[in-house]
Amino acid sequence: MVKLYEDGIYLRGGSEVVPAAEAAERGITQTPEDAKRGTIAYSILQAHNTSGDPEALKIRFDAMASHDITFVGIIQTARASGMEQFPLPYVLTNCHNSLCAVGGTINEDDHVFGLSAAKKYGGIFVPPHIAVIHSFMRENFAGCGKMILGSDSHTRYGALGTMAVGEGGGELAKQLLRDTYDVVYPGVVAIYLTGAPRPGVGPHDVALAIIRAVFAKGYVKNKVMEFVGPGIASMTTDYRNGVDVMTTETTCLSSIWATDEDTHAFLTMHGRGEDYRELKPADVAYYDGCVEVDLSSIKPMIALPFHPSNGFEIDELNENLEDILHEVELEAAKIGEGKTHFSLLDKIVDGKLHVQQGVIAGCSGGNYDSVVQAARVLKGANTGCGEFSLSVYPTSQPVALELTRRGYIYDLMEAGAIVRTAFCGPCFGAGDTPANNGLSIRHTTRNFPNREGSKPGNGQLSAVALMDARSIAATAANGGVLTPATDLPEETW
Repeated sequence: MVKLYEDGIYLRGGSEVVPAAEAAERGITQTPEDAKRGTIAYSILQAHNTSGDPEALKIRFDAMASHDITFVGIIQTARASGMEQFPLPYVLTNCHNSLCAVGGTINEDDHVFGLSAAKKYGGIFVPPHIAVIHSFMRENFAGCGKMILGSDSHTRYGALGTMAVGEGGGELAKQLLRDTYDVVYPGVVAIYLTGAPRPGVGPHDVALAIIRAVFAKGYVKNKVMEFVGPGIASMTTDYRNGVDVMTTETTCLSSIWATDEDTHAFLTMHGRGEDYRELKPADVAYYDGCVEVDLSSIKPMIALPFHPSNGFEIDELNENLEDILHEVELEAAKIGEGKTHFSLLDKIVDGKLHVQQGVIAGCSGGNYDSVVQAARVLKGANTGCGEFSLSVYPTSQPVALELTRRGYIYDLMEAGAIVRTAFCGPCFGAGDTPANNGLSIRHTTRNFPNREGSKPGNGQLSAVALMDARSIAATAANGGVLTPATDLPEETW
């Protein structure tokens, strides 16, 4: 169950949701203006605000991050405007243009430029295939009460107590020139979590359920999503990271989570225990809205083409295959403008949906916990070597090393999965691009029609559906027949 409140709410004691209209009769005397100062977001934003006006923010960030599609232009712009050194920690990762360009050297030239800029101006250079941008920042820079600016849309580290914002390169150039990020104080919406995910339900399932509920309504657009409530304790920090990175697809400005000892353990494991502090709302805090999520009610989800908000429970889809897939085909016809032949109904065989490819990758799917769960499903199984294929991209070299040390990489490869290095390519069509008119299920961030290699204007259109790594592995073990992970025995988890 995902419930949206029509108006603002007060959160009392971190566990009691009080609609604003009932506040007086339930003993709450603070005004919304006073109680909004009790949110986690308010304290972090004001700690980084240099304007002196709490409503007109001028933010200075603690660190920045860019990848090799964006850092060249940002640095060149700042340098042309007088920058002589990086005034804050600036991480330059090489996780987007990591494959060589056919017939040219431009991608590796970008990497050489990044290394020379890091040496000259004092940045941090991350070579190709070592880590995707957000994994590196989680492992090395995110910490409680911090703010990070990134030139990638999925810059989200809220589960580690960091308010992170993804912006265009111009905003990063401004920070390099010691200017500020100027924004009106945003609304803050509580994401109130109760219950616990059932076995087989992963972070992508939770995220897709939330996105389906809020996106079309613009419920959190340009606001901060603040995750609170007793349900947080039911999830590991790595699980929370998987939910958090997808908040970008709700169109929110940023995200932040209440922290606990599991957050502390995650930071300590990465050698940064000193970056932990408890973050929680004041005893009474006011929010401009509330999304109440009963985690125990979430089922395995699938976001069909062509947006992460086009979500269905996998069981719901399997029960209504022809009707739902026909609607997707109609949307594809509009996108293709008569230039493409795109079909999904032909992928129904004996009443079951057959997919051609599975991918677990990137800042959402390549996390340690998700790959471990996929490996457990596939241990002793066989993905086959026919029409269906499975690729797995651990999100960083340290993650891959730990997966290897514990035998999970062996189990994946023995089952027929192809294990690749850390790379963001599957999110935008530079790696494991599906065949024209193919259907790929992916634990990645987006399934827009112009990504994953599709070029509708040229008559090429593939279908990418988003799913959690657990259900992708269940589907792989079932020969490519769409299968929710909750169909597996509970002892699998």
